[in-house]
Amino acid sequence: MSLIQISPYLITIFFAWFLAHIIKFVISSINKEKRSIRAHLFISGGMPSAHSAAVTAMVVIIGLKDGIGSGLFGLALLFAVIVMYDAVKVRRSSGEQGAAINKLIKETKSKIQLPRVAKGHTPTEVALGALLGAVIGIVVYLATI
Repeated sequence: MSLIQISPYLITIFFAWFLAHIIKFVISSINKEKRSIRAHLFISGGMPSAHSAAVTAMVVIIGLKDGIGSGLFGLALLFAVIVMYDAVKVRRSSGEQGAAINKLIKETKSKIQLPRVAKGHTPTEVALGALLGAVIGIVVYLATI
């Protein structure tokens, strides 16, 4: 056993989040969107959902290492469901409302400062993020057994 042993749980979560953002950057580069890699690490919305990838990777690694009957797995699963529901329903809805408000402000030529609009995710972005996270969770588990 080495002096420094990094938790496979943390490796899984970080790797899922990081890889999802790299994929977002590649997709936006293909679509000729002008954003830096740094901007992509903090942007909301886009394909795939990094939040969904991270929480699903966490659920999978916990389920494989600790068992699906563990309390920790149940808690992780509940947390993942809440995060993914929020991404599709709450954040997406508030992002659409923000875009509509910005459009109204521009059309009326109001002097009100335009608010920042944070996009949520489509169901497809969340599903593909979850799939990415599941694959990463399995890969890290197999690499650490």
